[in-house]
Amino acid sequence: MKTAFDPLAQRYVSQRFPIYARGGMVNCSCPQAAAAGLGILRAGGNAMDAAVAAAAALTVTEPTANGIGGDAFALIWSEKEHRLYGLNASGPAPGLASIDRVLADGKDRNGKMPLTGWTPVTVPGVPRAWAEISGRFGALPLVQVLEPAVRYAREGYPCAPNIAWLWQRSFERYRKTLSGECFNAWFDTFAPGMHPPAAGEMVRLPDHADTLQAIGETGAEAFYTGSLARKIDAYSRKYGGYLRYEDLAAYKAEWVEPIGVDYRGFRVCEIPPNGQGIAALAALNILKEFSFTEKDCPETAHRQIEAMKMAFADVLDTVTDPGHMQADYRMMLDPAYGAERAARMEDRARTWTRSLPPHSGTVYLCCADGEGNMVSYIQSNYHGFGSGIVVEGTGIALQNRGADFSLDRGAANSLAPGKRSYHTIIPGFLMKDGEPVGPFGVMGGYMQPQGHVQVVMNYADFAMDPQQALDAPRWQWMRDGSVTVESRFDPEIARALRRMGHDIRMDLDTPGFGRGQMIVRLDNGVLVGGTESRTDSNIACW
Repeated sequence: MKTAFDPLAQRYVSQRFPIYARGGMVNCSCPQAAAAGLGILRAGGNAMDAAVAAAAALTVTEPTANGIGGDAFALIWSEKEHRLYGLNASGPAPGLASIDRVLADGKDRNGKMPLTGWTPVTVPGVPRAWAEISGRFGALPLVQVLEPAVRYAREGYPCAPNIAWLWQRSFERYRKTLSGECFNAWFDTFAPGMHPPAAGEMVRLPDHADTLQAIGETGAEAFYTGSLARKIDAYSRKYGGYLRYEDLAAYKAEWVEPIGVDYRGFRVCEIPPNGQGIAALAALNILKEFSFTEKDCPETAHRQIEAMKMAFADVLDTVTDPGHMQADYRMMLDPAYGAERAARMEDRARTWTRSLPPHSGTVYLCCADGEGNMVSYIQSNYHGFGSGIVVEGTGIALQNRGADFSLDRGAANSLAPGKRSYHTIIPGFLMKDGEPVGPFGVMGGYMQPQGHVQVVMNYADFAMDPQQALDAPRWQWMRDGSVTVESRFDPEIARALRRMGHDIRMDLDTPGFGRGQMIVRLDNGVLVGGTESRTDSNIACW
């Protein structure tokens, strides 16, 4: 039966309450992925197993924003070790990729890195992230943890409304902009018969299933040193790409020490550069100098926006692969830095940066189990489906993270062989007095640190529960210097911000304002979760 309703026609503002549970909780932007994580918990897995299961499922059920060929970051609280761990599973540029070669080969786009094709493809980190998390913390074999994702890919799943909309949008863009044989596999995989799925239509990705199975059975070695690595190498060579077997075989994810700032009695933790979590921390370090008593007022929004602009002014010009950074990012965590920046803030909007952040696509999830373990996890193909390259016969959609590199040799984030780019994806985690409060995150390109700041302040300054902290109307500083606000944003506050010098614009589409998840653990061990109302999110718990 064909339905008469439109699942995207949201006519009314609905109420959503926080979810409480004790045995475990998995918060995802897709209900099937949340269910996959919960199933693994119920089978004896821990929060780390559940995070990997959900992440793998998301490559199947939300390919519009992530995939096997993307990158990942994680913040992991191990209750046994009573410690917060950080994992950086972002991949570097191939060894053959250089500014000189890109320009000599004519593969630039008016002096900039292209968005599609093989040129912006960097070494994928996602499979290695799964193997690292599973191997270090997991209670179940990786092949068992990936089984729900394999089943979704092989047997099929119904496409969700927002995913269908994003899928159709990507298809229309790719149909107009992608030409050449190297892109045929994308259309064959994601739009067979030139037909992207509509909401409720079944999606099957059999090649994807086989690849996930191989990753699980070999602990990801099939992807980096085995048959999949050989296929990626051959496909890259066939179409003039720079990625080689040697790049994949040499790749290792990196365990890193999380960084953080103190804010209103909490410790807000992020992954250090090359991730942009430092931007959220720098803004909060500035905002801690002010006292906020009212959430919905022009002064609060003005200070948030200006602090975020200040942070981006410093971060966008300095952050890249830590081995190539000339500035010490830790200065932005110094309380004196925050105080000095706050003292410069005025009552009117100012221009603090000339950088131009692009748009992108990402998935974020968080998990917790009944034993106290908690995971904040994020993975991405960068711009939606990524590069538009799918390795034939594997279902592997490769990211286009290299598009963020600069071809300007003097830029901090200039392209170089083996170098990791400035990275937009960031997981967040809250601590208090050395104890874990819980994971949080907001996906969506350069909206991510802006979302982190707004969610943290909603929770810490304005005592909102996790669901309300996510539901509150958002603003976003844009690449042209304007500030967009959601249609639910208070129009009086918007008008006041305009009088304060901000170029305020309303955006009727919600995905651009990020999609977040949050879990807070109470003193009695009860978990309180919030999930994103702007997309097909779901919480699975017990």
